[in-house]
Amino acid sequence: MSRIQPNSPPQYLTGHFIVFEGGEGAGKTTQIERSRLWLQKQLSLDTPILVTREPGGSPLGQALRHILLEGESIPDLTELLLYAADRAHHVAEVLQPALAEGAIILCDRFTDSTIAYQGYGRGLDLTLIEQLNRIASQGLESSLTLWLDVEVERGLARTHQRGKRDRLDQADLAFHQRVQQGFRTLAAQFPQRIIPIDANGSEEQVATKIQEILTKWFNA
Repeated sequence: MSRIQPNSPPQYLTGHFIVFEGGEGAGKTTQIERSRLWLQKQLSLDTPILVTREPGGSPLGQALRHILLEGESIPDLTELLLYAADRAHHVAEVLQPALAEGAIILCDRFTDSTIAYQGYGRGLDLTLIEQLNRIASQGLESSLTLWLDVEVERGLARTHQRGKRDRLDQADLAFHQRVQQGFRTLAAQFPQRIIPIDANGSEEQVATKIQEILTKWFNA
């Protein structure tokens, strides 16, 4: 296979910001690592590739992640504001510097997750969430978002199989169904940015589809 060549990034970026989204058990962590290894083989050796996540993409974010996912129950609005705080720090301290250096960033969750989980899942005001997202992200948007679309029941079964479950994993089925609807709505609203990927198959099948999409996107 010939090496893929990145397309021209938006003027305000010199790198590429690729986000992986999806509900619980969608396989984001696995597919991000597979994509990192694949990209390392396809791109020149001096192209930096950064893997990060929200929440938890910085030392401060790791502390917030523990509170959000492993701590005691917290009010929905408090949860939303903690996610916004994590994002504001992540963008300023991690994402913007990496993009300025020309890195390809593979990020586990970004603003779409907040809309899907806190908006559709928790039922918080979508206008408020969109305003907070703009403030926290400083206007940064993904270059490309890969939505790993897995059936809710299948995804939750995967989380049961891996053992340890966080606060979001433990939410009821109706919550996760609302989250899924949120991602579905976003994908329909922003088809130029969000690409749905059937994540119900094997890891290899999903990885192959992602590689096909990335090859086309980088060569566009």
